[in-house]
Amino acid sequence: MTRRLLERLGQALLVLWAAFTIAFVLLQLMPGDAVLIKFVGGDLGLSPEAVAEIRAFYGADAPAWRRYLDALAGVVTGDFGYSIASGVPVAEEIRTNLPATLWLAGLAFALAVGLALLVAFLATLGPFAWLRGAFQALPGLMVSIPVFWLGVLLIQIFSFKLGWVSVIAPGPWERLVLPVIAISIPIAAPLAQILIRNLDAVSTAPFVHVARAKGASRRWVMLRHVLRNALLPALTIAGVLFGELLAGAVVTETVFGLNGIGRLAEQAVRAQDAAVLQAVVLIAAFGFVAINLIVDLLYPLFDPRLRRGGRAPA
Repeated sequence: MTRRLLERLGQALLVLWAAFTIAFVLLQLMPGDAVLIKFVGGDLGLSPEAVAEIRAFYGADAPAWRRYLDALAGVVTGDFGYSIASGVPVAEEIRTNLPATLWLAGLAFALAVGLALLVAFLATLGPFAWLRGAFQALPGLMVSIPVFWLGVLLIQIFSFKLGWVSVIAPGPWERLVLPVIAISIPIAAPLAQILIRNLDAVSTAPFVHVARAKGASRRWVMLRHVLRNALLPALTIAGVLFGELLAGAVVTETVFGLNGIGRLAEQAVRAQDAAVLQAVVLIAAFGFVAINLIVDLLYPLFDPRLRRGGRAPA
């Protein structure tokens, strides 16, 4: 177990380094100059000498390899540099905006898991055939709805038509209701599809027929035996989907006017603020790596073969 954990940690560090390097190269190839966009022209009235000092402070004139090494050393020590757009440390902006995104992603993921389980159980154990068929088709509809369109629709219905959720000075929890719903529905759809498929497949396994032959009810067998085996593939896709929540936050936070990592990334793109974009990409990569590492560590809890040192079949 310890060896497996060390191997996964080494792979995680390699993935983070690769994500940092690729993001750095792509950002360097991006046209335009953030320093010139921010400080040249307008009402600032800066002289060419002052602009040159600013460029030297941000390291804009340094060779690419020097900027890469400085940025890499800064990331290792928790220093992401300074934002050209705001003039404050990037780490400070991350600390200010990250909690809102984590709350949004965490609540949306919890709601998505709940919706997926509900849809999967109703599609498998529904009382009527037509009801089971309807819930089996529901994930295909859920996954096809664009997040931005769903967000606008929710605002129109629940804020403007019904007046249930305020859009003017909402409370800290009230402002999260519609964004959480909007971002959780597309995430719940693939989870529900995989659960429905796996529940149907595991339900035909021999050990299920044996349990039913001993007199166990269908629901008891489903909860005690079938669900535990059907959750294994769902765990893997859940790790990937949680990473998509961070990407979806860019659209969701923009639609609902939330201040988070997504909104920060949108503003950094407009200003071509490479330091902020570099930090946002690294945080997104860390989210993917961390959640998949957690999923790998949870697998032995559901699969006894891994606790004995074996490997689960593909």
